[in-house]
Formats: sequence, structure tokens, C-alpha cells
Amino acid sequence: MRECTTEENKEACNCTYEPCSRKGICCECLRYHWRSRQLPACLFPDDVERTYDRSLERFIKIYQGSQR
Repeated sequence: MRECTTEENKEACNCTYEPCSRKGICCECLRYHWRSRQLPACLFPDDVERTYDRSLERFIKIYQGSQR
């Protein structure tokens, strides 16, 4: 099994929720958000991520028909 590259992952993480214990641990982050039918911050543009609306509906609305 591959080792998690936590520090490298943190460099690319745009999550603004500072007390998050899952930063850089992508597999835990994805499981956590998916339980609530959400997606992790890294799949959203920075301006949307700051709203903390990480719902599937918001993701679809942003990217539907978009070249973003």
C-alpha cells in the first residue's frame, strides 16, 4: 500500500476550515464529506469553497455546461 503524502497534499489543499483534522489526508476527507453527500474543498474554486457549501448540488451548478 502507498504511504499517504500528507505534507504534499496539504500544499494543494484549499480548505479554509482551520481546525480540520483531515487536512492532507485525502482518503479520510473524502469519506467524511461523502457521508453528508458533499465533496471536499479541493473540488471547488476558492471563492466557492469559502462559503462552505460543498454540496453535490452546488458542484453540479458550478460545473454544469461550464469550461471552468
